[in-house]
Amino acid sequence: MGKQSILIFIKKLHRPVWTTYELASISGKSLSATTQALNFLQKQGLIFKIYRGIWAEADNQRLSPYSIIPFLFPAQRAYVSFISAMHLYGIIEQIPQVITLASTAHTKIIHTTIGTFSVHRLSPLFFDGFNWYKKGGSFLIAEPEKALIDSLYLSACRKKQFSYFPELHFPKSFSFKKAKRWAKKIPNSKISCYVQKRLEMFLPH
Repeated sequence: MGKQSILIFIKKLHRPVWTTYELASISGKSLSATTQALNFLQKQGLIFKIYRGIWAEADNQRLSPYSIIPFLFPAQRAYVSFISAMHLYGIIEQIPQVITLASTAHTKIIHTTIGTFSVHRLSPLFFDGFNWYKKGGSFLIAEPEKALIDSLYLSACRKKQFSYFPELHFPKSFSFKKAKRWAKKIPNSKISCYVQKRLEMFLPH
C-alpha cells in the first residue's frame, strides 16, 4: 500500500483519530500491511501513534486528549468524571494533570502520547448520570452533580482518592438536591450514608 493511497483512506474518515483495524477494514488491506504504511507515514511526520493501534494526524487542531477516549474503550463505555469533569464545568480552576474516567472496567492508568488517563471502577448499578459533552461532543461526561458524587463515592471506597479537593466554585445551576438524589442511589448503604454526610460539607451556608 503506497503512502498516497493510505492518506486517501485516512481523509475519508473525516476525523483526527482512527485505529489500525478500521483503516485496514476500509482499505481492504491486511493489518500488517496497514501497520507498515502507517509506520512509514509516522516517519514522514504526517501522523503519530497515540496508543496501541490508535493513530492521529499531526498538527490537527481538532485533536485533544478527550477525543481519544472512545478509542481507548472500544468494547465498553467510559465517561469523564471526578476532578476532570468538575474542571470542565468550571467548578475546579486547577487543570488536572491526569484525565479521570469512570468505567465498569478495572481501575488502571493508561499512558498515551497525548495524555494520561486514570480509570476508576464504579459499580455497574451506579454507572449512570452522563451524556455527550455539550450534547454533541466526541466523549461522554458526567453531569456536574454526578461528577461530585462519583468523587465522594470513590473517596469512601479508596480513602486516598479525592479525600481532599482544591477550592470548589459551584455555579448557580448546580443542584445540591440532585447531588443528594445521586448519593441516595449508591447501592451500598454504608457508602451512601458516608457520601451524604460529606456532601453536607459543600452545602452553601
